[in-house]
Amino acid sequence: MSKSLNEILSTFNGNKSELIPILQDIQSSIGYLPEDAIIEVSKFTQVPESEIYGVATFYTQFRFLPVGKKHIMVCKGTACHVKGAPQIIEGIERHLDIKEGEVTFDLEYSLESVGCLGCCALAPCAMINEEVESNLTLKDVKKIFSRMKNNSNDKES
Repeated sequence: MSKSLNEILSTFNGNKSELIPILQDIQSSIGYLPEDAIIEVSKFTQVPESEIYGVATFYTQFRFLPVGKKHIMVCKGTACHVKGAPQIIEGIERHLDIKEGEVTFDLEYSLESVGCLGCCALAPCAMINEEVESNLTLKDVKKIFSRMKNNSNDKES
């Protein structure tokens, strides 16, 4: 269960030095950094919104859009890149009709690339939430989405 913004802020003193932990707690609870949260953090810490955005955009851990229920991270590290990660990303983009960094309209899926998942021997690979998919091909992309759809249907039954 996510905490409200007020609950999160109540655990801090409002010092500028707390900015990153505040943003981390907000993202951990809400899933991203919504604009209204940035405004409230600015008021709470007396740090200008522009400076907060500067900090948040510097660190790749922060995002400004919600992630989908099924968050797909495709590795673009050297091994994965060489073994076809760009084509895997393109295949996922076509399948979901979104671009890297976007979320489907129904908030079911989101797609991002990451520098490395630490699975170089399994290249190319991706993570869907906490599950690693390895040695991916374009054919695997279709199978994965079909499997996820079937799993969703099973849970609804």
